Amino acid sequence: MRLLITNDDGINAKGIYALVKELEKNHEVIVVAPDNERSACGHSITLTRPLVVREVKLDGLISKAYSVDGTPADCVKIAISKLIDEKIDMVISGINKGINLGTDVLYSGTVSAAIEAAIYKISSIAISMEVTKDIETYETAAKYANEILQKAQENNMESDIVLNVNIPLLQENEIKGIKVCKIGSRLYNNCYIETIGENNEKSYEIKGKVKDFQEDDSDTIYFKEGYVTVTPLHYDLTNFKILNKVSQWF
Repeated sequence: MRLLITNDDGINAKGIYALVKELEKNHEVIVVAPDNERSACGHSITLTRPLVVREVKLDGLISKAYSVDGTPADCVKIAISKLIDEKIDMVISGINKGINLGTDVLYSGTVSAAIEAAIYKISSIAISMEVTKDIETYETAAKYANEILQKAQENNMESDIVLNVNIPLLQENEIKGIKVCKIGSRLYNNCYIETIGENNEKSYEIKGKVKDFQEDDSDTIYFKEGYVTVTPLHYDLTNFKILNKVSQWF
């Protein structure tokens, strides 16, 4: 397969290196990723200035790679439109430094890059790995990415679907398996830390802890139980349950 690999942690991130190293063994891989970290940028794109694209060499990898001074969605758009002439079979975004569970998918640059591919009718996978302050390793996640890619290929995954995948920070033999499930709900107890600058201007830094709601069959629950979670996503956000009801208002 011809794979486009991107992320939101930047072209030099450990996660994208591990992913490319695993997948280029059996696939043609092209890397187009932000030149710097763009975490939590959502589905933003660059409109007010030109994008700068540079071809780069990733040490130890054979795949062609480009950096873009834009967002993950920018990377997918420009790769499809200008950088890759041949048909792209699938887009894989990641491996993200940290998980993208539940409603975090709405903020995630990693997931947004995969959704951008789906808008172009290219099936895609977003891969995220749990990390801690002291442990950041991606080999297990890369293996699961390869396994899920194979399953998607064997089962002719639809071109407008995104698989959102999260891998817990466990030894490979401790992971209980793969659960296909819905996204759960996450809320943050946001707190803004105020500081006063030299000219008496105020600045605020966001801090907060996450709260996961106990919802059956959700990624937030299965992840905590030690499963790799896979959630099919679609960019159509219509709430079909109340579509007819709201129509009656008018």
